[in-house]
Amino acid sequence: MPAIPPTSHVALKEWDSTITALARGVQILILRKGGIHESGGEFELEHRSFVFFPTFLHQSPAQVKPAYHDLLTHISAEPQIVHVRAGATVARIIEVKSRPSIEAIDDQHIYAKPLIDMRFSYRPTNPLYVVLLRVWEFDQPVELQNTPDYAGCKSWVPLKTPVNSQGRWVLSDAEFAQRAKTLASLC
Repeated sequence: MPAIPPTSHVALKEWDSTITALARGVQILILRKGGIHESGGEFELEHRSFVFFPTFLHQSPAQVKPAYHDLLTHISAEPQIVHVRAGATVARIIEVKSRPSIEAIDDQHIYAKPLIDMRFSYRPTNPLYVVLLRVWEFDQPVELQNTPDYAGCKSWVPLKTPVNSQGRWVLSDAEFAQRAKTLASLC
């Protein structure tokens, strides 16, 4: 089992609902193409280990399967304080070769068809990636002031203060290995 980093200096911005799904072991993946403020607009995997910085505004019931609507936190603006509660290490990155590949893993994530359609349509010449993550949940969530430095459509945010990220792995080695193997075979 890999070691959980004692502190993290960088966070990956992700929907709060997705972070909850990852922390509950509902899914072990995220989908990425890239953010507006990243070089060339493409997702760059600058870090192999990070904590999650929750975002709220772009998540909506239309983009999450109805069975997972309970994971959505409905707010009208980004909060002044965010609760950082989970982190991950990258296990594998898989380029999605075709639409049928992503449809084959439909039972492995919370995302609804409109979100999948949007991800394929956004910058259609750029590849879509499935990023398999080994997720841990913190022993204690960490409160961070949500400053303007953290705002915007970017994937990575350097944290002003390192976060104590000690916790427990969400899935056992065996369960994670089996699910990762299944996903890799379907993509």
